[in-house]
Amino acid sequence: MRLTRIDLNSWIFQIAEKTILVDPWLVDPLEFYGLPWLYTAYHNTPLAFTPDTLPGIDLILLSQGVDDHCHKPTLQRLDHSIPVVASPTAAKVVRSLGYQSVTELSHWQKVEFDQTLQITSVLGAEIQPGQVENGYLLRDLVTGATLYYEPHQAPMQELAAKIGSVDVAIAPVIGQIFPLLGQVIMGPEQAIQLVETVKPRYFLPTTMGDIRTSGLLPMLIKSVGSVEEFRDRLSTSGLSTQLIVPFPGETLELTFSQQQG
Repeated sequence: MRLTRIDLNSWIFQIAEKTILVDPWLVDPLEFYGLPWLYTAYHNTPLAFTPDTLPGIDLILLSQGVDDHCHKPTLQRLDHSIPVVASPTAAKVVRSLGYQSVTELSHWQKVEFDQTLQITSVLGAEIQPGQVENGYLLRDLVTGATLYYEPHQAPMQELAAKIGSVDVAIAPVIGQIFPLLGQVIMGPEQAIQLVETVKPRYFLPTTMGDIRTSGLLPMLIKSVGSVEEFRDRLSTSGLSTQLIVPFPGETLELTFSQQQG
């Protein structure tokens, strides 16, 4: 399994001989709902990848339909023949852009590719009342290796009942509290609960970016915790999970000598 952190929510997962582009934001700016006065973001440093310099992508995976996960200007620049797996809200966006092969997954639905890769849509975060987005469980059907990805809030009881342990978990460790909505991104305390629940061998933080923002919303968002706080909590927890914090553009190669039970 090879994992490349791009920045913020964007990753490249290489698993089951597939190269998967996740929640890509590769061109500036990023605006929420086309309202620059509400939220605008730019990358501070050039990304390791642009739409033109990506490796060959077999699949695009979109967890949410909001702009920091389903960035229209980026998706417009990508090959529309690339298959897409998406939450219902994200599927609507990519279909409107003309993507030819879109698999829409509701919670706990599964899809397989070439009998080597299985993707399960996991109950995700409630972005706004009635709009609950997706996390994902990816499984290499040949080796059994598993990767759980959730960019906002993990449903602990559901995970405990339906997933069990995983090899890799990618989730936030720095929380964000939004006005009216409350905490929509989990912080160190919830991240430790996630580790206790799915017992990953490796944990990689996501939803972190070297970015600058402007607009009304960034002034109202409150951050909770830090990578250092999570590292300390993990160190004192007695859990065997290894924390890895890759730099933007860094690729990690993870191997698993034996499968977890």
